[in-house]
Amino acid sequence: MIMAKRKTTKDAVKILHGRYIKGKPKRLESLKKEHEALDIAVQIYNIRKQADLSQKQLANLVGTTQSVISRLEDADYSGHSLQMLNRIAGVLHYKVEVRLVPEKPGYAFG
Repeated sequence: MIMAKRKTTKDAVKILHGRYIKGKPKRLESLKKEHEALDIAVQIYNIRKQADLSQKQLANLVGTTQSVISRLEDADYSGHSLQMLNRIAGVLHYKVEVRLVPEKPGYAFG
């Protein structure tokens, strides 16, 4: 009798996802929120660096403190306000886009 060879993965992300996230909706939702916070933090950091500004210089342009900019660039910070993001975007000649999308594909009113 020939046994089918079991396909294994060495991809750490896939292994961790299967072990800790798959089949656990609350953990998946938490992971998505963390990813969104990281995305915002990275965007602010990258745009500031492209403008060749320090955190203090950007803070002065926006009318806030360096520590506020530092917190906004921290992936663990979840207090991003739309008002502050608009102020930062404005001084860097960007705009903020907000989109509302259905949580589940194909599920929307209308």
